[in-house]
Amino acid sequence: MSERTVDSLVALFHDEAVFVHMGATMSKTQELDVIRSGAIQYKHVEIQEASVRLIGTTAILLNKIRLVAVVGGNEVTNPFVVTEVYVLQSNAWRLGSLSFTRLLTQ
Repeated sequence: MSERTVDSLVALFHDEAVFVHMGATMSKTQELDVIRSGAIQYKHVEIQEASVRLIGTTAILLNKIRLVAVVGGNEVTNPFVVTEVYVLQSNAWRLGSLSFTRLLTQ
């Protein structure tokens, strides 16, 4: 996403995927449009903690991060827990949900 390589993301994102950011919930098409346009530009991510939990054909990734991004032309830094949910389909992992939850502490 930080490199805005939309072509590889099209294959990774499930067609029914949902994306939750601080101010919006988006579909796959909307998320790809935001990445393509550069409306949100990820500049730097510091991963502080990471975990993976497998439940059958579902993988849940939790990442505690500190994200520096440019949103609406303004550089912002926020602490998040990012939740990624992947489903296994035809021997390939596809992203079904990506949610950014802002933490109250820095």
